[in-house]
Amino acid sequence: MNQQSVVLVTGGARRVGAAIARHLHAAGCTLAIHYHRSAADAEALSAEFNGVRADSAATFAGALEDDATPEALIGAVLSRFGRLDGLVNNASAFYPTPIGQTTPAHWDDLFAANARGPFFLAQAATPALREARGAIVNIVDIYAERPLGGHTVYSMAKAALVMLTQALAKDLAPDVRVNAVAPGAILWPMSGKPDEAVDALLAKTPMARKGDPRDVAEAVRWLLKDAHYTTGQVIRVDGGRVLTI
Repeated sequence: MNQQSVVLVTGGARRVGAAIARHLHAAGCTLAIHYHRSAADAEALSAEFNGVRADSAATFAGALEDDATPEALIGAVLSRFGRLDGLVNNASAFYPTPIGQTTPAHWDDLFAANARGPFFLAQAATPALREARGAIVNIVDIYAERPLGGHTVYSMAKAALVMLTQALAKDLAPDVRVNAVAPGAILWPMSGKPDEAVDALLAKTPMARKGDPRDVAEAVRWLLKDAHYTTGQVIRVDGGRVLTI
C-alpha cells in the first residue's frame, strides 16, 4: 500500500474505529469512514481529516445487516475515490446472551454484525482489492479463542470471523492479504463495567493495565501497510490476557 491508499473502516466514527481511522490518516491514508447511526461523529471526524489534508476523507452510511449494503457501500467508496486498498471490518455488536434467554433475533443480530457483514463486504471489495494488491484486517476478539461467560453467541460469531480471516487469506492469496487483530481490555462496553469487575479483569492481565485504542490502531496500520509477508494471522493486542482466561 502506498501513501495515497484508500482504506474503508466500518464503524469508523467512534471508539476504537475512530482511533483506527485517525491513526491511518496520520500515516497518509485516505479514509472512507462508514457509520450506521453516528452521523454527527462521522462528519466531525471527516472534517477533522480534511482540515489536515484536503479531500482525504469522506463518510458513508449503511446498515451492514441489510442485504444491499455491502455492494452499495463498496460501490460508493469506489465512485468517490476511484480505488480501494484496504478494508477494516471493525463494526461490531456486543451484548450477553444467557442460556435460556437467547432468541433467534439475538443470534441473527450478532452474526450479522460480526460475521455475515464482514464476509459480504470482503466479497464485494475483492475485485478492487485484487487490483490494488491490498489487504483486509478484521477486528476479532480474544474471546473468539476462549469464550466469554454469558456471551455464547457473541463468542461464536467472533470465532466465525477468525475462520473467515483464515479462509479468505487462502482464497484471496497471493493478491490480497487478510489478517485480524484480537483486542483484550481496551475500552469498556458502552454500558460501563462495575469497579470490582474491572479490578478482577486487570488483576488477571499480565500487563496489569487497560490497553489504549492506539495499540489496536497501530496493529491495524502494520498489517495493512508493512506486513508484506503476513496473511491468515490473528495478532492479539491484549496485554497477555489470553494467557490467563
